[in-house]
Amino acid sequence: MRTEYTITVYTENQVGLLNRIAIIFSRRKINVESLNVSPSEVSGIHRFTIVIYETEEVVSKICRQIERQVEVLKAYYNTNDQIIWQEMALYKVPTDAVAEKMKVERLLRECGARAVVIRKDYTIFETTGQREETDKLIQVLEPYGLIEFVRSARVAIIKASSGFHDKIKEFEAIAPSEELVENEYLDQPRDIFTM
Repeated sequence: MRTEYTITVYTENQVGLLNRIAIIFSRRKINVESLNVSPSEVSGIHRFTIVIYETEEVVSKICRQIERQVEVLKAYYNTNDQIIWQEMALYKVPTDAVAEKMKVERLLRECGARAVVIRKDYTIFETTGQREETDKLIQVLEPYGLIEFVRSARVAIIKASSGFHDKIKEFEAIAPSEELVENEYLDQPRDIFTM
């Protein structure tokens, strides 16, 4: 059964990786609902948060395929009940409509919105929440002349207490091997013109 999954991918920050990951989805004709890329809690490691609607079998295969990329350290997938997630939204409305209507101010407070820019011609409100919460504020503001609306990509944290950070610390604690392995093939002189 198709459901919403959030895929979390920990990677090195390399040029071209986003394109290679996008190709994995486009080849399977899977639409990405949301994509966020940001630094993670570990220095030098970035985190992709990707939201798709698909079956668990397909999502599992996609994660394995993503992990085959050289720069990818680990890929996880979770359902919405296994994560805490939020999106941020901005709403631009005419200042006159907001200033004259006390009802709008009360509705904005009920939705947890706050003004971030107030100008003569427009006011911009900001709120964070899940998709249903940010959509509710669209419906509240539309009658007052909603000029523009934009929503960010999802940011999500897995509910399980231990995270990828612990796995990186464990890996870093492992001492490098004292054995030196020589590549005999590279030590031999080669003539590139003979076959």
